[in-house]
Amino acid sequence: MATITTPVTELFGIKHPILLAGMNVAAGPELAAAVTNAGGLGVIGGHGYTPKVLRQQIPGNKAGSEGSQRTFGVDLLIPQVGGNARKTNYDYQKGQLNELLDVIIEEKTSLFVCAVGVPPQHAVEKMVGHPKHVTKALAMGVDLICAQAGEGGGHTGDTPASILIPACVDAVKGHKSPLTGKPVLAANLAWGAQAVWVGTRFVASKEAGAPKAHKDALLSAGYEDAITTVIYTGRPLRVRRTPYIEDWNNNRQAEIKELTSKGIIPVNHDLERHPEKSIEARAWLIGRVAALINDVLPAQQIIDDMVAEASKILLHNASLVTVKSKL
Repeated sequence: MATITTPVTELFGIKHPILLAGMNVAAGPELAAAVTNAGGLGVIGGHGYTPKVLRQQIPGNKAGSEGSQRTFGVDLLIPQVGGNARKTNYDYQKGQLNELLDVIIEEKTSLFVCAVGVPPQHAVEKMVGHPKHVTKALAMGVDLICAQAGEGGGHTGDTPASILIPACVDAVKGHKSPLTGKPVLAANLAWGAQAVWVGTRFVASKEAGAPKAHKDALLSAGYEDAITTVIYTGRPLRVRRTPYIEDWNNNRQAEIKELTSKGIIPVNHDLERHPEKSIEARAWLIGRVAALINDVLPAQQIIDDMVAEASKILLHNASLVTVKSKL
């Protein structure tokens, strides 16, 4: 099988430029190990973890994942709290960020992903949903910029990939990576990215920690079923359409605005008054690509198929370029 070499594959010593999105429950140690063993870079989602739990979730530290490669990443949500930040933002790490970072360093984590907020200066990747976020991230000395396009599942902006990625690539021109000393710019892939950050496709993998209900919701999703709402976290979150979410989005916008302006998460407020709604209020995070996913496959096959398809397209596109001889 052909391989695609980019600065990211060389930086991490991986075979394929495919990174597992750190999707909390779905991206557990089993899936992270499977992605890494298949040639990509497995990233576990550390949202809500204590330092002890995070260490237990590291691939290779958990029963059943022995023998896996130790190239992996950890994704934490670190939003700005206070000041001009969203009033619904809060400290997801509950004051334990430094202890979590100690675990990440001690376990020799290859990649630390800092999402939904400006990272500490020792962070090595920042997820951005708008080109304006790139400047802030670069100022903090990050090594990689991960562009989360509007089509993606979970926390996201509304800028589509076809616009966001080229804009981010342009924004990092002239900046150098503290790790490699090379420009943080890839020209290998169509929009200038060095790798892909894959979430939804891996939710529909056999190794994913997502429950069957999540996978079923993903597999049954149509083109209009991946919608955004702020009712779960106070910031745009792309999820599977449900009657509960539709009711909030279509009929309760004034209530959403009032609650979030006070720093209150709408769903939490609703469930405190109506705990019987806990099942119907469940959120299933999916991206728009869910409409194209019809099966649950092993992570190895997902990666092999992605690389084979991408290689075919890149080789075909290269064949379209002709250079006339000057002779």
